[in-house]
Amino acid sequence: MKILVYPHDLSIGGSQLNAVEIAAAVQERGHSIAIIGSPGQLETRIAELGIEFIELAAPGRRPSPRTVREVRRLISERKIDAIHGYEWPPSLEALMACHGSRATAVSTVLSMSVAPFLPKGLPLMVGTEQIAEAERSFGRSTVALMEPPVDTRLNSPQIELPVEQFVTDWGLRRDYQTIVIVSRLAHEMKLEGILAAMSAVAEVSGTTRVQLLIAGSGPAEPEVRLRANAVNQSVGERRVVLTGELQDPRCAYAVADVVLGMGGSALRGMAFAKPLIVQGEEGFWKTLMPETLHEFLWQGWYGVGSGAVHGVSQLRSELEPLLRDGARRTELGNFALATLQSRFSLDAAATNQIDFYENAIRRGSTTGDKWGENLASAARFGAYKTSRLISRWRGRATADDFNAQPILRHSKDDVRNEVKP
Repeated sequence: MKILVYPHDLSIGGSQLNAVEIAAAVQERGHSIAIIGSPGQLETRIAELGIEFIELAAPGRRPSPRTVREVRRLISERKIDAIHGYEWPPSLEALMACHGSRATAVSTVLSMSVAPFLPKGLPLMVGTEQIAEAERSFGRSTVALMEPPVDTRLNSPQIELPVEQFVTDWGLRRDYQTIVIVSRLAHEMKLEGILAAMSAVAEVSGTTRVQLLIAGSGPAEPEVRLRANAVNQSVGERRVVLTGELQDPRCAYAVADVVLGMGGSALRGMAFAKPLIVQGEEGFWKTLMPETLHEFLWQGWYGVGSGAVHGVSQLRSELEPLLRDGARRTELGNFALATLQSRFSLDAAATNQIDFYENAIRRGSTTGDKWGENLASAARFGAYKTSRLISRWRGRATADDFNAQPILRHSKDDVRNEVKP
């Protein structure tokens, strides 16, 4: 098969890393893969994996007619079988580019909810069982599960990494336990928990030798730096260390005694055999253990708590027993690694992805012929754009719009009503 993989951008993030690593694994099985998109930080990783990168012009407003024309030209010149869009803007552009061509469009959405204006006939992969069930109930014809995989050849406790140099470079204390967050510093979903983690470290610092390492960058970075400086000043020493974005965050995971995270970052922490406390919203923090695994397999590595006001105390109740008990940390770290290896391997994801491509291509790209469905999708998209415009006027717009409306927090009907034509 000849496949174009189209991530929503090439900055470092969970969805984008999954797109690149699964593409590489599919290419290793003998298929022809190229990644398309605007230049970004992941170009280095794409080159390391030996995948061809085809640069597209910056799209501007989405969906971009210019991008659609560029992709349609690639379909014709390269005799492409399928275009795989990640998240809704590339998925829509892929679908438009495939209309009337030999190629089939497919989509993966790893946000915490799916844009309801994506046509129901577009073959779709999502990241959790809960979202898959919601999308089938919405009437989508083809929905498959793609739990975010991790390449355990490159992420494991056995891999040789310059950990001591990393510790020296960032001034970490080896006599302190290290809590690690690797995350985009976004206002939606992430910031609340990151601020709570800093507050929790400040509260326990009087009795526990602990430091918090936060690796990442993003639009909420000024708020994070402000809080980190305040915590360090109040404690009287540096307990919060900010690295900014790391091209390779594996040393951060490797140095951790405890990992805090959600989504793909949580899984990468598990790959290094670290005890994991899953971060969510509204004060949600919960430790991965045999008794809680079923919850995360259903809803994903995320949750919603009883209120942000409880976040610091909830995190402390999960964190402090781990900081006190090294044997428990080892036990839960080993459980995390075993779970990762049994269910979230990149090899299994590649097999799943290839099957999905082959089934979609075999059925053909029939979505473009369903005019009634396409008109309904266009109406939902128009309503969404209108809603976004009104939100901007009111100062309430969010950057990660469908991560800001998780299935777990809002039912699918709630999301649909917000953009109902």
